[in-house]
Amino acid sequence: MNSSNDSGHRTARVVIIGGVSGCGKSTVGKALAEYLGWPFIEGDTFHSEANIAKMRRGEALGDNDRKPWLESLHNEIIHYLDCGISAVLACSALKASYRKILRGGEVNVSFVFLSCSRESLHRRLTTRQGHFLGAELLDSQLATFEPANDILLIDSEQAVETLVESIADWLAYSGSECDET
Repeated sequence: MNSSNDSGHRTARVVIIGGVSGCGKSTVGKALAEYLGWPFIEGDTFHSEANIAKMRRGEALGDNDRKPWLESLHNEIIHYLDCGISAVLACSALKASYRKILRGGEVNVSFVFLSCSRESLHRRLTTRQGHFLGAELLDSQLATFEPANDILLIDSEQAVETLVESIADWLAYSGSECDET
């Protein structure tokens, strides 16, 4: 796992849109990236074939399954920061230990978590097409989530445009605080 804190990182930032499957990470992440003019990174594309096969079978991933995936995502974050490019990443990042791997020692990595009712999540998971993770893993994901004080938790049952504007406002506010230190 690489980590770098050079001065170029002060101008670049990576925002991780997290939450359980079906909360809208990809939809909101893509919309936020477009709104900000930043690249979008789909965390699911970094999963190994073995992990995808396991989730398709309805089996939850363990920490050992996730570690190489999280390290790959961390390296992607470092790549963007090293290039001075801000980006938006969609990634569940449910546990504090996962967020620690993703962030590494970087200060310009922020987390936004989308939440909504279990009923809405279940409905979304049972009606969406073409995704490897189904509703059978919802309860294990909900049980895995570890809240923290350093993340923005936002209700994803709002309109995408409202979510994007709220997140962008939070980023502007939290970015100005970071610039002062």
